[in-house]
Amino acid sequence: MEPGPDTDLYLASNSPRRQELLRQIGVRFQRLPSGCPQEVDEAVRAGEAVAAYVLRLAAEKAQAGWTCAAALGLPALPVLGADTAVAIDGITLGKPADAVAAAAMLKQLSGRVHRVLTGVAVVFEGGVETALSATEVEFKALSPAEIGRYVATGESLDKAGGYAVQGRAAVFVRRLAGSYSGVVGLPLFETAALLTRLGVELS
Repeated sequence: MEPGPDTDLYLASNSPRRQELLRQIGVRFQRLPSGCPQEVDEAVRAGEAVAAYVLRLAAEKAQAGWTCAAALGLPALPVLGADTAVAIDGITLGKPADAVAAAAMLKQLSGRVHRVLTGVAVVFEGGVETALSATEVEFKALSPAEIGRYVATGESLDKAGGYAVQGRAAVFVRRLAGSYSGVVGLPLFETAALLTRLGVELS
């Protein structure tokens, strides 16, 4: 899998949402092959703040991608990684393990304000650079039936906090203050500034 001549960046993520967002701002990237990088441990460390958590995971994912690309003998291009989490009541919510966990997360978010944080990291030959996005999201009050119907769609299962703002859960959002794209999974303002600082052109 040799990158094309116009490739400026490797993406260490299988997320179709992050791929779409990178294309939206004209980043010439190539996703690393399946299984590269290997998944990193996403457990929250004791006492770890949510901002530190998402920045650490973003950097670990990017570093794992850099290591994997080198092992495959690929040209040394910067590698971008990202991670998103939801924070409420001093708790970090990642992706729910199953439908029961997703429903519990949505019940906790119902009628309340929570924060969505996304860390972005780029590993390159000279080191690593990171950026952070934090957004406040307010949900309307959700009935048990609404939660049940939403969880039944399957949309919850690979999303931080158990919901996709760009999907059917858009109707849950009463107010959003910050980066919409950061809630989706890749804050475009912060990502573009980071890439520009590193000399990656946006076409």
